[in-house]
Amino acid sequence: MTLISRLLGFVRDMIIAGTFGADAATDAFFVAFRLPNFLRRLFAEGAFSQGCVPILAELRARGNDAATRLTLARMAGTLALAAALLTAAGMAAAPALTLVFAPGFYEQPTQYELAVAMLRISFPYLFFITLTAFAGGILHTWGQFAVPALTPALLNLAMIAAALWLAPLMAQPIEALAWGVFAAGVLQVAFQLPSLWSIRQIALPRPTWRDREVLRLFKLMGPAILGVSATQINLLLDTLVASFLVSGSVSWLYYSDRLVELPQGLLGVALGTSILPHLSGNHLGHDRDGFSRTLDWALRWVALLGLPATLGLMILAKPLVSTLFEHDEFSAEDVEMASRSLVTYAAGLPGAIAVKALASGFSARRDVHTPLRYGLYAIAANCVLAPALAFLLAPYGWGHGGLALATATATSVNALLLLAKLLTDRVYRPGKSWLGFAARLTLANAAMGALLTCALQYPWNDWSQHERIGWLCLWITAGIAAYLLSLALAGLRPRHLLLPDRA
Repeated sequence: MTLISRLLGFVRDMIIAGTFGADAATDAFFVAFRLPNFLRRLFAEGAFSQGCVPILAELRARGNDAATRLTLARMAGTLALAAALLTAAGMAAAPALTLVFAPGFYEQPTQYELAVAMLRISFPYLFFITLTAFAGGILHTWGQFAVPALTPALLNLAMIAAALWLAPLMAQPIEALAWGVFAAGVLQVAFQLPSLWSIRQIALPRPTWRDREVLRLFKLMGPAILGVSATQINLLLDTLVASFLVSGSVSWLYYSDRLVELPQGLLGVALGTSILPHLSGNHLGHDRDGFSRTLDWALRWVALLGLPATLGLMILAKPLVSTLFEHDEFSAEDVEMASRSLVTYAAGLPGAIAVKALASGFSARRDVHTPLRYGLYAIAANCVLAPALAFLLAPYGWGHGGLALATATATSVNALLLLAKLLTDRVYRPGKSWLGFAARLTLANAAMGALLTCALQYPWNDWSQHERIGWLCLWITAGIAAYLLSLALAGLRPRHLLLPDRA
């Protein structure tokens, strides 16, 4: 389901790139969209669940259905009220927020006013995505993952429809995308209601601040969300600094980040979401060995799929950007510039995936403050590195690439700090077979990388889009085949990757 959503996301971005290109107007939209997209990642990609699922798992374990529904109604009502107040405040403060996230726009009044207008249209997405994320947390706790994983696809469908059919009808076509974001929020909430009804966990929201479980939820939720969202906050900082760089920088960063989002969403979000209820169960059952084995299993998958995804993105950066986005208004220069930031963003992919899995090891034990502290360290590192690298590399055409490199470095530091803490506390004890596993991965990645390098000898820019799509699919398939064959020849078997309780 996550794969379906991500592929639709690529279709959405191909349509946006072809329809609007990469100019001052698209930069204004991506600044306005950065905040709703940031909220989507915070709430819809597992971060919300880090604070929500452990509490819901305790409620479910008590076995009192009526009391559980009442508590869920109070949580939903209080969250909705808080989100509504924040939404109203955000819409009123749209001019100030635009200056915060893109201060460079102040020198371009038309671009600034356009960004403000689109931010006001799309900001109510905060209200809807909060309720969507809470509904998803309930469904995760009750073992239903498909509907919450598919729900983000509605954002892509709404924006595609807006770009194709609403934009031609508007005086300012780019504003249609902001209305698509607004419509998506409504659709995403409505889409989850039937699933909540099927598990008998739907009730009329009842706002209250006096319920003990509601207070616990808010106490855990904030630190948990911030603890696993340092990368997303760093992306906001990238937008801020990019607004001072050459026109198009915000858009180039957006398109390259979108390519990194595919494996990050498929692997990081899926792993973090799926192991959290399992880890919570291990913790409630005082099963320390099971807890460690679950983390070990997740980290093996991080390495197994995250490393080749990183290598593939870095080697095929230009063919990927060219194939997906180079048509109509998206030029060859845009391809070159977006591929530069893709290479540097991709360097942080293993760390970004690992953070999702490692943070679950803390959240399941109700420790939300350690990931928060390390996340703040990562943000502080990016605050120093981002402007330094951006302005150092800007004369060479790599200013936006420097921003991406800073974010990748900060994300990797965050992952290493989380891993070191789990090892120091002996919460996580690596399995004995990691040395052999690492050797097999090294061999397989080397074989795949050597093969994919041959793809760079082809004249991608001279081909039609259909030809590029065909050849890109061929090379990706060949790379996957080389990787899997090398792993098999090195002795890796499916049984080595089973869930701990099935081993």
